[in-house]
Amino acid sequence: MDFAFTKEQMELHEGAKTFGRREVFDSVLERDAAASWNPTLWKKMGEAGLLGAPIPTAYGGTGLSAVETCLVKEGFAEGAQDAGLALAWGASTILCAVPIWKLGTEEQKQKYLPGMCSGEQVGGFCLSEPGSGSDAASMKTRAEKKGDKWILNGTKMWITNGPIGDHFVVTAVTTPGAKAMGISTFIVESGFPGFSVGQKIEKMGMKTSTTSELIFEDCEVPAENLLGQENFGFIGTAKLILGWERSCLLAPGLGGMKATLDRTVRYAQEREQFGRPIGAFQAVRHTIANMKMRYELSRQVIYRVAWALDLDGDPPLVDAAVAKVVTSEAGQANAKDAIQMHGGNGYTPEYHVERSLRDAMLGSIGAGTNEIQRSIIARSMLNLGF
Repeated sequence: MDFAFTKEQMELHEGAKTFGRREVFDSVLERDAAASWNPTLWKKMGEAGLLGAPIPTAYGGTGLSAVETCLVKEGFAEGAQDAGLALAWGASTILCAVPIWKLGTEEQKQKYLPGMCSGEQVGGFCLSEPGSGSDAASMKTRAEKKGDKWILNGTKMWITNGPIGDHFVVTAVTTPGAKAMGISTFIVESGFPGFSVGQKIEKMGMKTSTTSELIFEDCEVPAENLLGQENFGFIGTAKLILGWERSCLLAPGLGGMKATLDRTVRYAQEREQFGRPIGAFQAVRHTIANMKMRYELSRQVIYRVAWALDLDGDPPLVDAAVAKVVTSEAGQANAKDAIQMHGGNGYTPEYHVERSLRDAMLGSIGAGTNEIQRSIIARSMLNLGF
């Protein structure tokens, strides 16, 4: 693994950082407080080539590698300091566009990818249900083939971009009783008969992204919208997403950690108590050192997964689980330390660090809880399989 980025790659990072700072940061406090979605920002991200980062240029994308996609996502998050908008980007590009690009037919790619890359359309991914989160293979949503259509019935829960999405990659049982080997994946448009948005979900953090329940009541999906092989959708899509999700989707967390670290360093240099900057006190210096170490370690494991994806395209499942646990827990620890170092100021929105903790809390819960990730890691060490 080459630890040095090229000049062109660093320009991608800096360009995304500048865009985030210029276009997004100034309004993040207001949008977070109102839990509001801003479609204008989304379209600007499309125009800047961000939304189509890893998608080939033939489908309207930017054609970046996984490592380069991580770089632009990290840079954007550092400049924008808007984890919710970065999450919406990840759900649309990484969880919806990448599976269509990798598993879809040529017709599916031509139909759905250009709009997501340009920002004209928003995608999402539907796996979790009210009764199945960590045990995703126990889902109840069913899909039955009737003529030239699939009929979907069920409910998906905690869906990022649910209220605003134009289409979703949806998992459903097609062979009851077969568990993971009997689940297929479909591209479902929000305009299909039988599709509806259920309750909108208020969240602790990530407030600038939208989240909801999605309901399928005899939802009619054309047969050509089956994504990948019948009954292999869960295995194929889940395996594909893992590496991309636990590198590119997590990369904004690195940018958030860097912004929080830099903000804390500046505060320690400027804030004076007992006649000197608080950075002169050993306890503060050690805290900042710990924050720096967590950030650097997280960066290494994230880019290692991205590098492996670019190397052979096969998601490194154990490395991805390690990256997810390390990065999410480091982000939470750094946010707590930043608040503590800011004292009473850190407990207020104006200094931006309290939002970093609220946003970071999702990291150990979403995309497979850290308890599940530790199980994956341990089972691999004990040769117990997955």
